[in-house]
Order: sequence, then C-alpha cells, then structure tokens
Amino acid sequence: MAVVVLIFHSSCKGESGEKMLAIEHSDSIAVMSTFDVNTIVSDSGRISYKIIADEWRIYDKRQPPHWAFEKGVYLEKYDREMNVEATVKCDTAYYYNEQKLWKLIGNVDIKNAKDEKFHTRLMYWDQEKEKIYSDAYIRIEQADHQVTEGIGFSADQNLTVWQINNTKGIYTIEE
Repeated sequence: MAVVVLIFHSSCKGESGEKMLAIEHSDSIAVMSTFDVNTIVSDSGRISYKIIADEWRIYDKRQPPHWAFEKGVYLEKYDREMNVEATVKCDTAYYYNEQKLWKLIGNVDIKNAKDEKFHTRLMYWDQEKEKIYSDAYIRIEQADHQVTEGIGFSADQNLTVWQINNTKGIYTIEE
C-alpha cells in the first residue's frame, strides 16, 4: 500500500515540486461519452430523428460547444406520420447545438424521400435556415438513373429542391 501512495504522490508533482492539475484544459474532456448508441430525438413531443453511432461525445466546454460522432453516424429523419423522410450516413459528424448546424465529413451518403442518392465528402445541414449545402464535389443519382455531378451544392433541408454548381451529368434523352 505504501508503494501505491508513493507512486500517486510523485505523479501529482511537477518538476519544481508544485502540485499539477490532472487535466490542464477542461474543454478537452467530453462531458458525456456514450457507446453503441441507438436513440430517438424528439422535438415538441414528436419523434424527428433516429441516431445510430458507435460513439457519441458531447463537449459543452469547447468553443463552439458540440456533439462529436468521430466513428461515424447513421441518421433517419422522420416526417409527421413517422415515415422515413431521409437517411444520412457518414464517417464523421459534428453537431454544433448553438448554431443548430451539422457538419458531415467523409463518405457522406444521403437518400431522400424521392429515392435520390447524394454522395459527397463534406456537407453542412443548417437546421436554423433549413438548408443543406457544400462547396465540395457531389454526385446525385436520381430514381430514373440520371446522374448529376458538380462542385458546390445547395438544397432545402428535405433535399427535394436542390441545385448543383459547376455541373456535368449523364442524362437519358428520348429520340
């Protein structure tokens, strides 16, 4: 037991003998860490989203405060009748709760209610402005197999009305 106390005592002193804090920057520590997440998010008593993630961390001391899904996340967005309106899957996601802004990074795959599939490496979802946007490369596959690609993108938050900048595409043309 004396050995344990001695090791603990020496690990808490700096080179000059003053006491060291175990954690120098409290903003580097998550206030919540959850693993194997499968949760429902509601708004005003109505289920809006389902979140599935291997790891969810909340940093409320960092500036800006945010949620981190650094091992990927899968989201389902529901309409008022509990139909899946959209699905979102990405390698990494951050949610900045004060701004109500999602930042989706790496292999971002989204499917909307019209069965259109969106693929990019970076996308933002501004819930306050009800807009989704990106300045990165994006590929959209429509239900009729038309493919549109470009650099830069904006849409309503339901991904039903969208616009791609610097476009190119493959379209079926009937003769």
